[in-house]
Amino acid sequence: MNPTPSPTPLDVFVHSGPAEWWQIVAALGPLAILLGALVAWFTLRQRSKSDRQALQQKTDADSRAEWWRRTQWALDQALASDRNTKALGLAALAVLTRSELARKEELELLDIAWQAVNGTSDSDDEQETSDETGVMDSDDNIGDNGTTSEDIEEGRP
Repeated sequence: MNPTPSPTPLDVFVHSGPAEWWQIVAALGPLAILLGALVAWFTLRQRSKSDRQALQQKTDADSRAEWWRRTQWALDQALASDRNTKALGLAALAVLTRSELARKEELELLDIAWQAVNGTSDSDDEQETSDETGVMDSDDNIGDNGTTSEDIEEGRP
């Protein structure tokens, strides 16, 4: 089939004036959607980060609370009159002091408790003795008879 010309002439008008307001808004629509998506993404990312931080803080607080509950139990055992129960409490305290959850102030309190249980006081003579035998922060492995591996190596009983 052969193309036939249109029966009426076709006029094309080119507007050289400014665009209408609705044309400008329509042209900026995709940019507005993109900006909205970016703002939403950054907001969700920030909220997710703060949620992770809050969860970490809660986990840390719960861990510290549990550490303190165990420490209280160990202190109660260390102050018991039964020798075996006291030994169990002191051993548990020794383990708990090596935890990363223990703060400096709590370790100082536990040192005071350790000295009280072992019968040492704050006098200078007895303080030197307790430094030689070690306190809770000592990493020495104390045997059943109160000696350490260093004592055996140096020939001390």
